[in-house]
Amino acid sequence: MKKKVLATLLSAAMVATLIAGCGSQEAAAPAPEAPAEEAPAEEAPADDAAEAPAEEPAADGAAAGGDYSFEIIVKSYQSSYWQAAVTGVNQKAEELGVKVNCTGPNAESDIADQVNMLNNAINAAPNGIGLAACDQDACLDSLQTALDKGIPVVCFDSGIPDAPDGSVYATVATDNYAAGATAAENLYPALKDKIASATAPVRIGEVNQEATSESITSRGLGFIDKFAELASADGKTVAVIGNEYYVNNCKDKGDEASADVIIEVAVPAQTTVELCATEASVILNKADTIGMFGSNQVAAEGILTANENLDVLGTDPASSILAAGFDAGSVIKGAITSGKMFGAVTQSPLAMGQTTVEILTKIANGETVSDVPTQGYWYDSTNMEDNSIAPNLYD
Repeated sequence: MKKKVLATLLSAAMVATLIAGCGSQEAAAPAPEAPAEEAPAEEAPADDAAEAPAEEPAADGAAAGGDYSFEIIVKSYQSSYWQAAVTGVNQKAEELGVKVNCTGPNAESDIADQVNMLNNAINAAPNGIGLAACDQDACLDSLQTALDKGIPVVCFDSGIPDAPDGSVYATVATDNYAAGATAAENLYPALKDKIASATAPVRIGEVNQEATSESITSRGLGFIDKFAELASADGKTVAVIGNEYYVNNCKDKGDEASADVIIEVAVPAQTTVELCATEASVILNKADTIGMFGSNQVAAEGILTANENLDVLGTDPASSILAAGFDAGSVIKGAITSGKMFGAVTQSPLAMGQTTVEILTKIANGETVSDVPTQGYWYDSTNMEDNSIAPNLYD
């Protein structure tokens, strides 16, 4: 599409009233008043996109990109998760013939650095921006600037619930609360009998690398709420202790003094495997600990790092602590294969990167877009090679 048409698109974007922010069910990209090319007449609904295999997002309706240029900002380059997302971005950009520039801070705790990158991206005046925000609130002013300049933003991996109306056209993200609940739904049955027969309180540890991004907080809360729900259904009382954000935002923090099950939540000062390991060690060293959950790759690897000295993890609840992780990577995959980690929930960062570029291209073409929820899948040593799981287990 020619640049003249693109200019018309972006001007229309500033006055469009049908565009919803992050977390909305549907947002419409403005259509040009006199399009040089006719957009496809039909587009698959968001539900269909969500049902597509995670490893290969639907590409129907994505037109050739022409001279479009997009800025993509990930949370960091410290883990293979984000390297997989960047790979997906580059793959889809090549397929559609668009240009992409990928950036990101060194660590997910480098929030100010990411905001500076977002501001630089806006100043570059691209046709659109893909943003995986480290912090839900830190980039609000920048999003308002992007809106004022008519630059559409697509969030991926994490949404921004309080984004200025109309600034975010769509969000591509795992239903993180449900994904955290999936971890609890698979860990609890393995610990159920031990909880039922316990004559004193037992402890479940949870390590979250931070308490700021939507993806991590939703997963952590999803695990807490579901585990508490399952235990309560079996007649057990549950208390949540530790990090204030998770204690104050879970459905019911309970009473530690009378609880049968204590869920202890730890958050390190910075998002590193080493500091997550320090937090995990404290919980793993407690005699009443029977289970652990790490809500992303860094936190899960922190639990495994702590276990290198303690050697208390395994898959037999009678003799070891059972740990559930999140995401993939060679360390987590190896631990599951060897029996040191009980299992984990995986996303598809490759698909998220691909879908983000696809949606940005649709917006530039004047097409209607909507949120694309992606699924989380439980995997363990019994199903890692399944066709529905293996493509999502990046190294």
